[in-house]
Amino acid sequence: MTQVKKRVVLHFPGFEPLDAAAHRARYARSAKQSATVWGYATDVGELRALSTSSYFDVSSRGETWQTDSRVHILDHNDLVGKLNRRNLVTRLVLGYFAALRVAVGGGMVGYFRHAWRFGLFFVFPFLLILAGLLLAVLVATIPYDAGLGHWSQLLSVPVAILLFLYVFLPLTERLHTLHLFSDWEMAVAMAGLRGLDANGWIERCASEVRLALQEPADEYLVSSHSMGSSVAAHVVGALLEREPALFAGKRIVFATLGSAILQCALFRSATVLRARVGLIAKCPDIAWIDVHCLTDAIHFYKAKVVALCGHVQARQADIILIRFKTMLSDIHYKKIKGDFLRVHRQYVLGPDLKSSFDFTLMTAGPLPATSFTEFTTKNLPVL
Repeated sequence: MTQVKKRVVLHFPGFEPLDAAAHRARYARSAKQSATVWGYATDVGELRALSTSSYFDVSSRGETWQTDSRVHILDHNDLVGKLNRRNLVTRLVLGYFAALRVAVGGGMVGYFRHAWRFGLFFVFPFLLILAGLLLAVLVATIPYDAGLGHWSQLLSVPVAILLFLYVFLPLTERLHTLHLFSDWEMAVAMAGLRGLDANGWIERCASEVRLALQEPADEYLVSSHSMGSSVAAHVVGALLEREPALFAGKRIVFATLGSAILQCALFRSATVLRARVGLIAKCPDIAWIDVHCLTDAIHFYKAKVVALCGHVQARQADIILIRFKTMLSDIHYKKIKGDFLRVHRQYVLGPDLKSSFDFTLMTAGPLPATSFTEFTTKNLPVL
């Protein structure tokens, strides 16, 4: 197996309120865990800013190898922050409008057809907030229904509002409910490329990716997590549309972790995204690996993304099935397994134990990213 000595990583994070500095800090913590588990040394450099993205350098070394990686972070924290800073009424109204567009646009039917747990993930925040609103209405009307007259609502309505704002909503925020409202707004924008300056953001990312692909390297790894996979597919697909020669002769790996491309691609309006998925799948210079985990409900487990985007005859992504339970200690796994969003983040977090998948090893280790398709719980990576 040929060792990778120089790698360029283009990482598209999921829909999280984290800027590039926070992603770099998370990566450094995970790299420290990985190095301890596997017995190698790693140094994570300082963050350096570019126009749209930021990057940091990672140097890793073992007894017989050394790998230098440059990790570009193409986060969308500015957009996340803009969406989450709006007033509550705006977030609720636009969130429910996004949910309606998902349902009418064909997304919801596709979710329940191909990954029923993802369908439940979609309806969950909207049903939860709806339950809270109905409960507030019930509190506001109970005194009147009990025969106390309209004057009683001078007290009951403010009480209902206060209970919703200062009791119910804080409880739901433990589940990041309003954040998920914004997530679905972005999903709608990435599906139809309308609103939230989706096209502008994709073009700015494409400019950074174009420059990064011109850096000398043994391997170019485009990694993406969750919602970031739709952004990555748009960006790489847009470059393939216009500059296919940019990819020629390079070892390029398109790695989707807990991928939610189908979150956007199942919309009837997502014709551009589906076409770009096909371009990536058909490009002979790109190897696509799709990392799935059964205990992660927020992705399309075992779904063949390329085929479901209408490219049945094209080369399908190599699906890697992993188990978070084998990556973490029993205590750690028991602590997180009830938090579906925390479980969903584990793809890009550090391990407690050696296992068949490790994000730091894939992005900063000596093994080619495609080699992870060969590893299992009984056939672990060897450094």
